Amino acid sequence: MGLAITAETRRELARLRANEPWFPPAFAALEAITDGTGGNWEAIAPFFWGRWDAAARRHHAASQPTNEEAVALFAADGAFQPDSTRAALADCPVPVLLVAGEFDLNSPPRSAAEFATLFPDARLVVRPGAGHYPWLDDADRFVSSTAAFLEE
Repeated sequence: MGLAITAETRRELARLRANEPWFPPAFAALEAITDGTGGNWEAIAPFFWGRWDAAARRHHAASQPTNEEAVALFAADGAFQPDSTRAALADCPVPVLLVAGEFDLNSPPRSAAEFATLFPDARLVVRPGAGHYPWLDDADRFVSSTAAFLEE
């Protein structure tokens, strides 16, 4: 989409988790990644869930990509065409629901709100206490907000 997510935005969201027991090493790894001096992506995994519990750990372990070629090509040059995508979204003929997690470092609520403006008719729901996987962090709320949107 061509939306910029700054290192400071990611740090700001991460600091919301400062009372978590895993925070010190995860935040240090995030600082190194955002500063360009490190690459321990595994250490920042807890930031992507609202709770870093056994269920989140299982989901994380099960979701690790196994196709290294596909991973390498996912964000390759030319894989994304923001101008074309923005033009297509501007013509989207149906209402759109965007769901963001309060703690999501990947798709921060501020960026999700900016993303919502690209559609003619979009609603943004920010799930309190959720990370990048709001359907796992609070399945009942995710289902109820999605069902309410679809019923409209």
